[in-house]
Amino acid sequence: MLTGFLSLYIFSSLHGTPAQKTLPFLTPAATIGIVKKPDLIAPIIHAKGSIAIDLKTGSILFEQNKNKRMAIASITKLMTILIVLEENKMDEIVKVSNNAAATEGSQMQLRTGEEITVENLLYGALIHSANDAATALAEHNADTVSKFVEKMNARAERLGLINTHFSNPIGLDQSNNYSSAADIAKLSRFVYHNKFIQQAATLKTMEVTSTSGKFIHKLSSTNDLLDSYLKIKGLKTGKTTEAGLCLVSIAENDHGNEIITVVLDSPARFEETKFLVDWVFRAYNWTQ
Repeated sequence: MLTGFLSLYIFSSLHGTPAQKTLPFLTPAATIGIVKKPDLIAPIIHAKGSIAIDLKTGSILFEQNKNKRMAIASITKLMTILIVLEENKMDEIVKVSNNAAATEGSQMQLRTGEEITVENLLYGALIHSANDAATALAEHNADTVSKFVEKMNARAERLGLINTHFSNPIGLDQSNNYSSAADIAKLSRFVYHNKFIQQAATLKTMEVTSTSGKFIHKLSSTNDLLDSYLKIKGLKTGKTTEAGLCLVSIAENDHGNEIITVVLDSPARFEETKFLVDWVFRAYNWTQ
């Protein structure tokens, strides 16, 4: 029964079928083959919201203010990317508007009128956290940013994200753009089943070009944990004045067990993530 459910879940995640409209609730690790060692106490994490879950089952391995509504900065782009992956084709051509090219914050330096594929913009949004790429994708998908934001909130509701609301597709500080550590973990778990995300999230650098070959965009990851001593496989950074330093990560141990960690408004997002990942893999045994 469990195997059948997981197969349906993964298929739906990859192919965007209506079968999977909401995510299962995150539950404590108890009867699903993940056992905590009794002698290891919980780590001290100074992030204002944090969580660690098992990627396969969604079981909670660590939590701290997991439902607190907080600004999430560019982690917002995970929802933007999800909608585009579900509704657009990689080889579609996007014509960059003046509005997209002029988007404030981190950019991959798109030019007004430039034509570039959806795939290359997705690389820009995920690897480089490019605001201009995310805006161009939103406009291409829904004609206007405001219409795209409506889609973001509708998708969040269908996924069962109860402490999440979006007001822009890039993560700029606005009062109604927020989520929680638990909701981000749920969203990340869903998004990460997509093969493109699994591949792109591990890249530190790459170059993409416009369809004409005239414009070359050099992308550089904002995730300092890639290629660290831990096996970190992504996923998304975030940083604004209100959100502080944020990071959602996918990590794998030597036995192939994968976890998701989220730290929001952390004084040291990379160090705290390393600490949390290391603690989880020492504190738990996977018996199945």
